[in-house]
Amino acid sequence: MEAILKREIIVDKTACRIIGVVTFIILTGLGAFVRLPLPFTPVPLTLQTFFVLLTGAFLGSGLGISAQIGYLSLGLAGLPVFSGAGCGLSYLLGPTGGYLFGFVLAPFFTGRIIKYAKADNLPSVFAIFCLADFLLLACGVVWLKFLFGYSFKKLLFIGFIPFIPGDLLKAFVAANLYLKLKSRLKEVF
Repeated sequence: MEAILKREIIVDKTACRIIGVVTFIILTGLGAFVRLPLPFTPVPLTLQTFFVLLTGAFLGSGLGISAQIGYLSLGLAGLPVFSGAGCGLSYLLGPTGGYLFGFVLAPFFTGRIIKYAKADNLPSVFAIFCLADFLLLACGVVWLKFLFGYSFKKLLFIGFIPFIPGDLLKAFVAANLYLKLKSRLKEVF
């Protein structure tokens, strides 16, 4: 039975990569629907960052960027894949625009660092995911500053601090998942 489970279903690496990119586009879009609005910030908590972190780790920086650009392109094209079933350019120019830009940078960072650091234990992978998430949140805060012109203190309270507990949990779960699946995915990607 174990031999059957270890057998490749799809042996073409290009097909596997395409399936991987499409899968993470879909997962990021589905993560947008797991949404918790906060009354003191225009940015909701979502499950998207969990999938964004895994995108770079599993697919690498190049394919990770492709997946997230694909996700953003679907939203720009009018499909309701953004948080709150939003779509269009106006959504990207709204309060969550900086975070969505961070969706492209975070997989690039994660994919590069995991590849070159040869991270193979929970503390190192968790640290990489936390740094990538910090980059994502920083993009959001910079965009909120540009958009609203708030003070740095207010920006931290509406665009950074509320997301830390949930993002730490997502990074921890993502790091564990990555470590469990890493050896299998190396065969594919």
